[in-house]
Amino acid sequence: MISLFKSKITRFIFGFCCLTLLFSGCKVGRFVWYNFSDITDYKIFPSRPLHASSRPFYFVDAQQNESIEKRITIENYAHEKMEMSTFLEKSPTVAFLIIRNDSLLYERYFRDYDKGTPVASFSMAKSYCSALIGIAIAEGKIKSEDDLVVNYITELKGKKDWDKVTIHHLLQMSSGVKFGEGYNTPFSGAASFYYGRTLRRSIAHLKIEKPPMSGFDYKSVNTELLGLILERATGKHLTEYLDEKIWQPLGMEYDASWSIDKKDNGLEKAFCCINAKARDFAKFGRLYLNHGNWNGNQIVPEEWVKKSLTVNAEPGMDWYYNRQWWLASKEDGDYSAVGHLGQYIYVYPKKNLIIVRLGVSRAKEEWITILRQVAKQF
Repeated sequence: MISLFKSKITRFIFGFCCLTLLFSGCKVGRFVWYNFSDITDYKIFPSRPLHASSRPFYFVDAQQNESIEKRITIENYAHEKMEMSTFLEKSPTVAFLIIRNDSLLYERYFRDYDKGTPVASFSMAKSYCSALIGIAIAEGKIKSEDDLVVNYITELKGKKDWDKVTIHHLLQMSSGVKFGEGYNTPFSGAASFYYGRTLRRSIAHLKIEKPPMSGFDYKSVNTELLGLILERATGKHLTEYLDEKIWQPLGMEYDASWSIDKKDNGLEKAFCCINAKARDFAKFGRLYLNHGNWNGNQIVPEEWVKKSLTVNAEPGMDWYYNRQWWLASKEDGDYSAVGHLGQYIYVYPKKNLIIVRLGVSRAKEEWITILRQVAKQF
């Protein structure tokens, strides 16, 4: 009885502390309350809207779900082989789409999700930011990716070594900025930016810890800086610019949103948090599969797309990351926009394939290996 009483008291105190932190507006409190990031986090953050197009583009519905599931075999992390349907049902997947030559060949949803359920992109948003940088350069709103960051984010002028950092360094995750990327502690930079409500103020206090181009060092803050640069260069909120330059021209079927840090003068979480449906994510893959061209309209400059999807040969850099895109192999030219819970827009150009995988986690799988297995069996 005494131990039960103590247990209840402990839970009460813990719960009270969590609520106190939460309602005080503290990012630590929000981390404790909501625990780790989730694909439904669009429900807890304010956002700006992306609007369904009045002239939507539809993939040709040519679904062959049963025959594809029986034909394709997956070997999982434990080297167990099984039919694709069995693998997907056992995995923490919520959506899986396969598109070839503009035909939607496979579409399945799991865990009570369907084609109208939004899912948070997480870091797939980084690839969208890269596209917008390429567009802004083509429009002359940004002179060059070699422009200094401080030309746009003047709050960083005069701070040690920021005068050496360019937009290119941000794109390549090689700026040398000091930032903790861990998501499992409320005190890391990534968790602070994800749950925090003061992104503009936090950006003004960023420091450089090593020279630019010292090597690939994946840090989400680089993309957040790109987002602010886009806002300053275009005079528009990032969501507005995405809606105008990509969402509407690509004929997105559904309304979507981009999460921001707070309602008043909020800043988009550029490094994550486009909340959309699987079919519309696939259209972004189609845009890059077609070299930035959408039905005859050059949306993203072809040269920008080419540079982004070329193996990175810059000294000291890793070959598989270029301008906010992940390159899956050197030999096949396949690539992905990737989110940290296993969100993928995967493109296999050799077979005109686009695969979208959305899930609640990666589990133990190396999903790029799984997606390459699927692509090679078409």
